Amino acid sequence: MADSVELDPVDLELLRLLQNDARTTYRDLAAQVGVAPSTCLDRVTRLRRAGVILGHQLRLDPAKLGRGLQALLSVQVRPHRRELVGPFVERIRALPESRTVFHLTGPDDYLVHVAVADMADLQRLVLDEFTSRKEVARVETRLIFQQWDCGPLLPPTPSAQSG
Repeated sequence: MADSVELDPVDLELLRLLQNDARTTYRDLAAQVGVAPSTCLDRVTRLRRAGVILGHQLRLDPAKLGRGLQALLSVQVRPHRRELVGPFVERIRALPESRTVFHLTGPDDYLVHVAVADMADLQRLVLDEFTSRKEVARVETRLIFQQWDCGPLLPPTPSAQSG
């Protein structure tokens, strides 16, 4: 874990609060963690510079944008060589339907989360953008019925690391 950053309880609480609402003001954050607003600003700035905080994102409802059907596409690429993989990943990332791309171990090389308008749009995407590519050996599609977000991401507690 050479890339991990040492965080004290105030840092952890700031991260938890910001993950729940990134629009919280420094004044409100400072009051909730018991430090001065200037100290709060300094700590958040340090966390950004250290790469712990990567940015702020606006979350949108895909259904309200006409993309009410979501799926996970398991993709096997053959041959799995860097000269083919790089352009494949860049092409998939550029698709407006792509939400997230994961590079995996195991029988599938990639898992791609997509959001599309309907079943016909999903079929078009799979046939025109995935299986038509010469390096794609197989695509398996799983529809997403429902999705839940989980709690904030924080470092493991010492008891969780030892067990």
